[in-house]
Amino acid sequence: QVQLVESGGGLVQAGGSLRLSCVASGDTVTIISMAWLRQAPGKDREQVAILYNDADTTTTYAYSVKGRFTISKDNADENTVYLQMNSLQPEDTAVYYCKARARTRAYWGQGTQVTVSS
Repeated sequence: QVQLVESGGGLVQAGGSLRLSCVASGDTVTIISMAWLRQAPGKDREQVAILYNDADTTTTYAYSVKGRFTISKDNADENTVYLQMNSLQPEDTAVYYCKARARTRAYWGQGTQVTVSS
């Protein structure tokens, strides 16, 4: 089992920045990748960034956030993943979820609200 705890959401003005954190605990050796997804009211859940636990720490981003958001691991704690969000816009308003993919299943955090005011 893997447990995920997100933090860092809040209210920010357009053009501002936030950094989300996701701390994984439990059977973390089974984690293959960690991702951030978001869901705005009335919309489908969207994956915004993913980081793979491979030799290159491969990352990919949704087109809507590329160049503005950065997913990364904590240098001192590989079980902590960040989502640095810059140049935030009102359309980035959503609940952001951390997701860990293990060999046999996926795990989800509880979500953290990000609200961007215009």
